[in-house]
Amino acid sequence: MSHAVDTKPIASTLRGARLPKWAPYVIAAGSIAAGVGIGLVGSLDSRIQWGLIAALLFVLVTYVLAAKVEGGRQAKDRIATSVVWVAFLLAVIPLVSLIWETVARGIKVLDGYFLTTSMGVLADTDVGGGIYHALIGTLEQVGIATLIAVPIGILTAIYLVEYGRGKLAAAVTFFVDVMTGIPSIVAGLFILSFWILILDMGYSGFAGAMALAILMMPVVVRSTEEMLKLVPNELREASLALGVPKWRTILKVVLPTSLGGITTGVMLAVARIAGETAPVLLLVWGNPLINTNPFDGPQASLPLYIYQQYANSAGSPAAYDRAWAAALTLILLIMILNLVARGIARWKAPKTGR
Repeated sequence: MSHAVDTKPIASTLRGARLPKWAPYVIAAGSIAAGVGIGLVGSLDSRIQWGLIAALLFVLVTYVLAAKVEGGRQAKDRIATSVVWVAFLLAVIPLVSLIWETVARGIKVLDGYFLTTSMGVLADTDVGGGIYHALIGTLEQVGIATLIAVPIGILTAIYLVEYGRGKLAAAVTFFVDVMTGIPSIVAGLFILSFWILILDMGYSGFAGAMALAILMMPVVVRSTEEMLKLVPNELREASLALGVPKWRTILKVVLPTSLGGITTGVMLAVARIAGETAPVLLLVWGNPLINTNPFDGPQASLPLYIYQQYANSAGSPAAYDRAWAAALTLILLIMILNLVARGIARWKAPKTGR
């Protein structure tokens, strides 16, 4: 006679006490209320101080309650999680505040007229005018800098990862690291002394683009190098085992595999140079009129336009509004370029489906 055996697993009851899931939210709300109360009672004018007090109280209260209910080991896990959340909020809140302020102030005059009109003969304190001349200058200067820096940067990274050995590779790596931290004004002074003072080529958008390319190159090299290192060696070995030359393996296997990361690195470099003002101020010189030729004569750019609107405004509300609208346009421009680059990277990336 057979008997059925119940193989259903028995639920374990060996679980310690735990704080309820809603506890972190209650602790956060209480910490915020306490931080605001302490700030008001202590006559602390800065809201940042209120937030720091609330963050400190949140971490401390979380640790104390977790240690009492869940034990010391779980309390350490709780405090680590709390610190991560606090650090995340400390990073996000200024970013959100910056975007909100830029949108709120810049949307006032950002319209079709503003985007298709230059300053012309208007003074910086007058009402009207737009950023058409500066928008053209930024697109041309950043585009030329990208055309110069990206091929050089990617080829340098390929050399360091695929071919570089010995003292030459070490020297290139050292100088790339040094160039990563170079101040933008130094790059501008270098092009100013060589291109304008020695060669007497004059101020132009191309001169500014060369300085921007110097700032862009180390970012492209370093990001591309890290992406190429992530490509598994098995892919290279499989291609070489089939008799494919190394240069073709790099071109057809290594680069397509790392295309998404390389594109992201390039866009980080573009974002790095798109907001630079010092090289443009030294080399491009600024021009309120439309100049579509980056190789002849001074040009405008969005960062320089923003600086000039603030510096030469004499307290004019119209100039302040134009500066905020130009800043918002620059943010939107970088966002659009990032979205386009990510779309291209996803389109060109190798298919991973079976």
